Amino acid sequence: MQSWDAYFRNAQASSSKETGEKHLSALLQGRGMSQSPAMSEKVVEDHLAVHTLTRAYQAHGHHVARLDPLGILTADLDSFVPSDLITSIDKLGSYGLEESDLDKSFQLPLTTFIGGNESTLPLREIIHRLETSYCGHTGVEFMFINNMEQCQWIRQKFETPGSMTFSDREKRTLLARLVRSTRFEDFLARKWSSEKHFGLEGCEVLIPALKMIIDKSSEAGIESVIMGMPHRGRLNVLANVVRKDLDQIFCQFDPKLEAADEGSGDVKYHLGMYHKQINRETDKNITLSLMANPSHLEAVYPVVQGKTKAEQFYRGDTEGRRVMSILNFDAAFAGQGVVYETFHLSELPSYTTHGTIHVVVNNQIEFTTDPRMARSSPYSTDVTRVVNAPIFHVNADDPEAVMYVCKVAAEWRNSFNKDVVIDLVCYRRFGHNEMDEPMFTQPLMYKQIRKQEHLLKKYADKLISEGVVTLQELEVCVSLYENLITVRYASSKDEKILHIHHWLDSPWPDFFKPDGEPKSMSCPPTGLNKEVLRHIGEVASSIPLKDFAIHSGLSCILRGRADMVVKHTMDWALAEYMAFGSLLKDSIHVRLSGQDVERGTFSHRHHVLHDQEVDKRFCVPMNHMWPNQGLYTVHNSSLSEYGVLGFELGFAMANPNALVCWEAQFGNFHNTAQCIIDQFISAGQAKWVRHNGIVLLLPNGMEGMGSEHSSARPERFLQMSKFDPDRYPMEFTGDCEVQQLYECNWIVANCSTPANYFHVLRRQILLPFRKPLIIFTAKSLLRLPEARSSFNEMITGTKFLRIIPDDCPASKNPEKVKRVIFCTGKVYYELAKERKLLKLEEDVAIVRLEQNKMRNFIVMSKNPEKVKRVIFCTGKVYYELAKERKLLKLEEDVAIVRFEQVANYSCLWCNDTAKIT
Repeated sequence: MQSWDAYFRNAQASSSKETGEKHLSALLQGRGMSQSPAMSEKVVEDHLAVHTLTRAYQAHGHHVARLDPLGILTADLDSFVPSDLITSIDKLGSYGLEESDLDKSFQLPLTTFIGGNESTLPLREIIHRLETSYCGHTGVEFMFINNMEQCQWIRQKFETPGSMTFSDREKRTLLARLVRSTRFEDFLARKWSSEKHFGLEGCEVLIPALKMIIDKSSEAGIESVIMGMPHRGRLNVLANVVRKDLDQIFCQFDPKLEAADEGSGDVKYHLGMYHKQINRETDKNITLSLMANPSHLEAVYPVVQGKTKAEQFYRGDTEGRRVMSILNFDAAFAGQGVVYETFHLSELPSYTTHGTIHVVVNNQIEFTTDPRMARSSPYSTDVTRVVNAPIFHVNADDPEAVMYVCKVAAEWRNSFNKDVVIDLVCYRRFGHNEMDEPMFTQPLMYKQIRKQEHLLKKYADKLISEGVVTLQELEVCVSLYENLITVRYASSKDEKILHIHHWLDSPWPDFFKPDGEPKSMSCPPTGLNKEVLRHIGEVASSIPLKDFAIHSGLSCILRGRADMVVKHTMDWALAEYMAFGSLLKDSIHVRLSGQDVERGTFSHRHHVLHDQEVDKRFCVPMNHMWPNQGLYTVHNSSLSEYGVLGFELGFAMANPNALVCWEAQFGNFHNTAQCIIDQFISAGQAKWVRHNGIVLLLPNGMEGMGSEHSSARPERFLQMSKFDPDRYPMEFTGDCEVQQLYECNWIVANCSTPANYFHVLRRQILLPFRKPLIIFTAKSLLRLPEARSSFNEMITGTKFLRIIPDDCPASKNPEKVKRVIFCTGKVYYELAKERKLLKLEEDVAIVRLEQNKMRNFIVMSKNPEKVKRVIFCTGKVYYELAKERKLLKLEEDVAIVRFEQVANYSCLWCNDTAKIT
C-alpha cells in the first residue's frame, strides 16, 4: 500500500508541475517576460494579488460606489467598508503590489470579463475598469450567491466594456418618460398644493424604471404583471405606467363628489387598477394590475405573490413565463417581518412565483427616522440575501444607470426564474406628505436637497449637449404632455359622481353584471344525490394507486370511513371530503393551505397518503375521483400565518370559481395575521369594492390545551362584522337570507354538525357573490360519536341551517319548558350531556346558533307606546307565543322580538317561561 501511495503522489506532483509550468509560461508571456526561475515566485504572487484585487472589487465595491445623489449615504456605511478595499493607489501595498506595477500587464483571471476580447491588461487599466464596473453609480451585491453560473452571468453583464450604452432612440424614450413623470407631479403640486398625494419628487426615475422592466419582460413573453407598491408615487404609477384615465384620478381630489358604490371607499393613494393594453415598445398585449394597499405598506407583499401564483396556475404557466410580479416598496422593506416571510415562500414548490423583481425606493429616511436609527444592517435590502437574490444598488440621479440595472434585472428573472432586488437610492424632495416640514428633524439633509438640480433638467441638458435632442424638441415634448393633462383636468370637472369599481385591481367581468352587482339574489340548495355522496365516500376510504403501502394506523382510519359510508353517516373529516369532492365534480378548483393541513393538525384529514416504503411517493385520492374534474391542491405551508394567509387571500382574488381555504394550526394563531384580517379581509369590499371568497378554518374550543391552543377569539370577528340596526327584512327583495349575506362584510359560522359544515362550504361557491367565510372548526367534535350526521341531512333539497332547534323531549312539549338556552358550537354537546345527567330534558331547551352576525329579525309594533312587555325568543317558540298572545288578546300590549342570529358569542340564559300569563 505504501508503494502505491508513493506512486500516485509522484504522478500527481509531476502532473501539477507540468500544468503549473504551462500556466506560468502564459503569465510570463502576458507580462512580456522570459521564463526564469528567479522571476517565477514573484509572477505567481503578483497574479494571485491581481486575482484577489479583482475579487475585492466584486465583493465590496458597492460599499464605496457613488450611490447617493446627496453624497451623504457614505456616512452610514463607513463602519461596513472593508479596510483593505482599494480606494486609492496608496493601498496597493495591502495586496503586495507596488505603484511601479501599474503599467505592467497581467493575465486576467477567468472570473472577470473586464478584458472584453483581451486576456491581459495593465494593472492601471484593470483597476480603472473594475472601478467603472463596481464603484460608479451602480453597486452590485452578488458574491454571496452560491451558484457559479449565476455569478458569472452577473459579472459578464456589469464588467463587459461598453455594456452600459444606449441608442439615441432609447435615450429619447427615457427623456419622454421622465417628462411625464416630472410634469405629472408638478401639475398635482400646482392644482392641489395643500392636498396629500405623496408625490414622487426626488425619485421621478421610478416611472421609466418600471416601464423598462415591463418592456423587457413583455419582450421575453410576459403577458400579465401584478404589482404592489406603497402610497408614495402611486398616482404617478397609475397615470404613467398602468395608464389610468387622468380625469378619474383628478376626480379623487374633488371632495364634493359622492361615490356611486356602497362602502367607505379609501384615500386616492391606496387605490389599485387593472388594465389591458398594448405595450408600445414590443407591440404585444399585456395586462397590468396594481393592487390596492392599506397604510400597512408591506402587508400587500404576500397578497401580490398569491395573486401572481393563481394567475400562473389558471394559465398553466408552470415556469412563470407568462405571468410575473413587481414589488415596489420603500424604507418599510427593512422593518416589516412580512417581507422576510414572503421571501421564504419564494422557493417553496407550492408558493413560488418563479422570480419577482423587487424595487426599493430608498429615499434614505423613514418619515422622520434616519437609517442609522432604523436598521442594524448597512442596507435596507439585506434581508433579501437569505434567498440568494442579487441586489443592484443604483444612484437614482443617473437615469441611464437605472435603466441598465432594470434591464439586467428583467433578464435575470427571465434567465433564472429567481428573485432580484433593485435598490433605487434617491431622496425625498419634500416632507413625508405635502404638509410636512422635514427641516425639523433632518436640517442638513434638506439643505442639501434644496441645492439639488431637478433630474429632468440635468438629463435634458446632458442629451442636448450630446446632440441627441434639441431644446425645441424638448419643449414640444413638455408642451404636448401639459396640453394633455390640462384637457383631462377640464373634463374631470364634468364628472358628477365617483365610481370606485373603476379602480378594481381584480375584476371578475363574467361573474357579475357590468355594474358590479350580482346576477341574481338566490342560492340553490346545497344538498347532493345519495349516489354522489356514496361515491365520494368510497374514494375517501380507498387507495387509488396499486402497490401503495400505507401506515397501519391509516388503514384503520380508512376502514372506519368505509363503515360510515355503508351506514350512511359521516364525521367531520368525511363531511369535508364530501364538500370538496362534490365541488371538484363541477370542475371547481379547491385549494387548501396552512400548517400541517395535508394530514390535519389533529390527524383527522389525511388528504395526502404517503408510501411507507418509497421516499417521496405520495397520493392525493381526491384527484382520482371524477373524469375531467377540477384539481385539488393541498399544501403544507411554512410556519407563517401573516405571509401565508396574505398569499392565499391573493390567490382567491384571481378566480371567483375556486374554493380557497386557509387553515390555522390552532384557531388563535390567526392573531399573527391580524393585519391581513383587519385591513384586507374584513374591510376589503368596503374600501375597494373587492369581493373575495377566501375561507378561514380556525380550530376553536376550550379543551385543556392551554390558552394558546383554545379560543380562536370569535368575539373579534363579530366585533368587526358589519351591522346596521336600522335595516329591516321587509326592505329586502328576493331571497331574504341571501340578501342578508350579501350585505355582510363576511360570514361567521360555528357549526355543530358535520352536515352544516358540508353545506356552508358548498354554499360558499353556489352563492351569486363572494364573501369571506370564517369557520370556527371542531377539535374534540372530530371524533365525538354524537357529533355525526346522516346522509339524509345532506341529500338533495337540504341546505345550511342557520339555527338548529332542540329535538329533545322539550321540543315536543314546549309548554313545559322552563328555560331556553342559546348556544353555539361544541358547547351544545356539553350542555346536552349535563341536561341529561340532571334529568332536565323536558325543562330545558337548547337552541344552536350556527351562523353568527347577520341581522336580527325585529317585528316592530305599530303602536310602540302601548307596549307593556317585550319578549325575546328564537325559532318555533315564536309561533306558540304569537298564538297565545292572540288567544289572550294581548297583541297591542306584547311585542315579540325574534333573534335569528346573535351579536355575540356567549350563551344567553333565558329564565322566563315561554307561556304568557
